[in-house]
Amino acid sequence: MRAVVVDSVGGPEVVEVVETGVPEPGERQIRIKVAAAALNPVDAGVRAGVFGALQGRTGLGWDVAGTVDAVGGAGPWSVGDAVVALHYGMVKPLGTHAEYVVVDSDAVAPAPATADAVHAASLPLNALTALQALDRLELTSGRSLLVTGAAGAVGAYAVQLAARRGITVTALAREADEEFVRSLGAAGFTAGGAGAGSFDAVLDAAVLGEPALEWVRDGGAYIGVIPHAEPGPVRGVRTGAVEVSADGAQLAELVRLVDEGALVLRVAETYALDDAAKAHARLGEGGVRGRLVLVP
Repeated sequence: MRAVVVDSVGGPEVVEVVETGVPEPGERQIRIKVAAAALNPVDAGVRAGVFGALQGRTGLGWDVAGTVDAVGGAGPWSVGDAVVALHYGMVKPLGTHAEYVVVDSDAVAPAPATADAVHAASLPLNALTALQALDRLELTSGRSLLVTGAAGAVGAYAVQLAARRGITVTALAREADEEFVRSLGAAGFTAGGAGAGSFDAVLDAAVLGEPALEWVRDGGAYIGVIPHAEPGPVRGVRTGAVEVSADGAQLAELVRLVDEGALVLRVAETYALDDAAKAHARLGEGGVRGRLVLVP
């Protein structure tokens, strides 16, 4: 099969498509024939060495939508099932940017019935990150939340999920995105920040870091989206960062919300698997609204 890998850190030019063996599922694993796999900033970060030097050949890709092709042992999945999954891991020999991928059975959920594979592939990583970040904040209905980067992939899911919980959401985004983020459920909007101590919590999808703490009330909460990169606590503000985990049950709940029309899936462009380097270059240009998706 073909798979997208990097052997050394660098720019899009280090991205290769290679021929490699089809992986075999072990106990409590399944193999998915990939129909679509999203390209995320974390993939570009791995490629560029943001998370450290590579230890040999490294596969790229976390999100996948496709069809169960083989099953390792007894479990809830059968060959032919349409599924989505999160393939967690910064460093792995094969990722989802491939024709086949093996994932743990408990990282898998049924694919949305109302979305094609390309759109479904944009869901797992970003929506799970948003959901798990909100859970960490422990906000109840009626509390106030500022979501930075609210028009981005994680931020947009966070706005929608928080609004469903009855949280009063203010979106921080570019002025051109105001109509969009309000359509997701944001009650308030700002393009330039807010007054000191204005919110019970901040979900910092834009990775603003320490400056965003000013907008949290004393004793409030801050959650970032880059593990171990959160600012230190001040004024009793609890700070942390979400490290996404592959959770098939949570993913299934997100799929249910998609099928109910409660979550918007956004795809900017699709690329053939052989054009993975071009997709990395496009991601690096910025200004992408929605995910870039690779289609084998």
